[in-house]
Amino acid sequence: MSSERVRAADAAATPGSAPQAAEAPDQQPAEATATAPASRRFRIPDAVFRFQSYVGLVIVFVAAIVLSPERGGETVFLRPENLANVVRAVSEIGIIAVGMTFVILIGGIDLSVGAILGLSAVGSAALLMRDDLPVAPTVGVVLCLGLVFGAVQGFTSARLRLQSFIVTLAGLQIARGLARIWSGGQAIPLAYGDEPNLAPPVFGLLNSRILGGTLPIPALIFVAVGATAIFVLRRTTFARHVYAIGGNERAARLSGVAVTRVKVTVFAISGFLAAMAGIIHAGQLNAGSPNDGSGYELDAIAAVVVGGTSLMGGVGKVGGTLAGALLLGILNNILALNNINANIQLLIKGVIIVAAAAVQTFRSGTE
Repeated sequence: MSSERVRAADAAATPGSAPQAAEAPDQQPAEATATAPASRRFRIPDAVFRFQSYVGLVIVFVAAIVLSPERGGETVFLRPENLANVVRAVSEIGIIAVGMTFVILIGGIDLSVGAILGLSAVGSAALLMRDDLPVAPTVGVVLCLGLVFGAVQGFTSARLRLQSFIVTLAGLQIARGLARIWSGGQAIPLAYGDEPNLAPPVFGLLNSRILGGTLPIPALIFVAVGATAIFVLRRTTFARHVYAIGGNERAARLSGVAVTRVKVTVFAISGFLAAMAGIIHAGQLNAGSPNDGSGYELDAIAAVVVGGTSLMGGVGKVGGTLAGALLLGILNNILALNNINANIQLLIKGVIIVAAAAVQTFRSGTE
């Protein structure tokens, strides 16, 4: 009996013996048990943070259905014509917000996009009505104008090492001034026809709808712009350089990234898309005014922030921006359907923007 105890003690003391091997599994579950609750605790919040714009969009969409007034036993918000109006209203801000996403990803800001929209709307109306230019050359000239305006701002910011906030604030004033000079300080109405000093009727298609009058043409352009931007940010080397500059510009420069060229390109994209939105704006309102687009830069920034893009740069996706733009559009629509005071609407949107920024801060603090 004693000999058996001695052999058991020797076996237990021997490294790699069965009793010692059996001891390790007993310790492993104890460590896993200590860490498992923490991982489960943060798994759901992490998913919410990662897809905050989509979660917010779903919440606002459901809330809009619940809070929507009813007419004739039908939910007004869900009417096809109302949903089409939401997408149509969102299209201009959404297109600008896509360009703003690129700028914010490099850690910049573009305050001139609303003024570029106004300049482009005036330019479109003036070229069509006063200069009798056909639609294709008009669109080409206006788009090139926006692209060059944005590129100059990007070059100025990059070469002179100036904050983009200051450069684009000056650009806002310059674009507004040019729009007032070009238009004579007054709105230029668009009238369609085949006679001189009338816009070609084809330009009026920007205010039309397809698929039985339910899908606005601007919505198709918005979707096309969003899809193109998503592809660029997912599949191109240019996108990697954009994220690198936003994450650490100095490190990106030292690693061989052409920082100035990327910045110029990013601001050129922003100006190009703002000009595109200006053309659409003129087509939808049948006029171009130097005051068009006032405040649009703030709405575009709001869509980008709500979409989860960090204002510090380096983090964000275009898909989130599209969801953010739709979220704000649905919010505007449901508040208008319920006849909420315009000042209250501004307060509600402000709270949502602050909440989205707070979510980003909380997320970065937990990572």
